Amino acid sequence: MRCEVCGRKIFGKPHRVIIEGAKMTVCGKCAKLGSGTWEEKRKSVFPKPAIRPFKQALPTKPVQAKQSSQQDLEPPLDLVEDFAVKIRKAREKLGLSHEELGRRLSEKVSVLKKIESGKMTPDMKLVVKLEHALKIKLLAPLTEPKPLPAYQKTPMEELTLGDLVNLNEGEGEDSKKREQS
Repeated sequence: MRCEVCGRKIFGKPHRVIIEGAKMTVCGKCAKLGSGTWEEKRKSVFPKPAIRPFKQALPTKPVQAKQSSQQDLEPPLDLVEDFAVKIRKAREKLGLSHEELGRRLSEKVSVLKKIESGKMTPDMKLVVKLEHALKIKLLAPLTEPKPLPAYQKTPMEELTLGDLVNLNEGEGEDSKKREQS
């Protein structure tokens, strides 16, 4: 075994010390550099039993059915599309600079500038802070896209693998008919 600090061969029992937060196995000379010691956890040779004994203690309180809360009934919320414009207008309306808003929210000015320019989307925690500080609504109920009529295909659905197979099979039949004629 070699010392993890100096690389010398360790004779006798190695020292397990903590050097700058790292657990290391070192020689006697390098052990002086450590601030503390640690013990290696040994793995048990015997496997743990797969079946645990049944606990006979029953819960003292009866289990109650989960009551539906107001949150369960509310639709999921999503960030509005024009959040950057809303944030900038609200900040300017209140007469706040980026620095003042940053201090109020405990956020970096660069983050606020990126959000206002639309280069960055704020996380939910920051959205809530912005709503509270600027007195605006940035979250709206999630709207699902309208389904297209069955006869209208989207650009991604123009040609499928099955369509290609059908086209190839059709070409084979046409070539056979041409050869027979």
